[in-house]
Amino acid sequence: MFDKQTVLLFQGDSITDCHRDKEIQEPSEHAALGRGYVLMAASRLLADHPQADLKILNRGISGNRIVDLYARWKIDAINLRPTILSILIGVNDTWHHFSRDNGVEPERYERFYRMLLEWTVARLPTVRLVLCEPFVLPCGVVTEAWVQEIDHRRRIVAELAGQFNAILVPFQSMFDEACRRAEARYWARDGVHPTPAGHQLMADQWIKSVYAALS
Repeated sequence: MFDKQTVLLFQGDSITDCHRDKEIQEPSEHAALGRGYVLMAASRLLADHPQADLKILNRGISGNRIVDLYARWKIDAINLRPTILSILIGVNDTWHHFSRDNGVEPERYERFYRMLLEWTVARLPTVRLVLCEPFVLPCGVVTEAWVQEIDHRRRIVAELAGQFNAILVPFQSMFDEACRRAEARYWARDGVHPTPAGHQLMADQWIKSVYAALS
């Protein structure tokens, strides 16, 4: 499934960042992977594939929108030459709209996301893309207007995944199912940032989706 040349890069916002130590640049280092789903998924991958010597990187940055990701994409993605690239972005494009009138409308979100992916495959034609659904849970800061807008962004990500032959990780539908087992606050107290239980669900779903596609 993985060879010794595999470089796995996780990209995104605070959910991916999750307090990672940005001073550490080396791959697969505990503190550099953060404290959330990236660390949990990486731990599983490293335990499952010790012979592969996987090089796993986290370059998520708290507060990022799609335009912020695009602005730093060359140094934080292209130049790292990942063979597998996982992207989770979108909630701040909505959050910043409702909190400070500085969001990125779904139409521009799609345009920048497409440009980012086109740039990536042009420079890294063999990269395997993993696109993760942006998500919110109905609690905390999240209102019904948020839910509707995130649903729009989910559809955009699903369409892009199909067009770019990417693996799609269904985080929103996963959390929707989880909320039938426990209240939304159990999984993400503010409706955006997962609790430890929420991050574990994300890691498990990421592994499930990627393993299914690569096996």
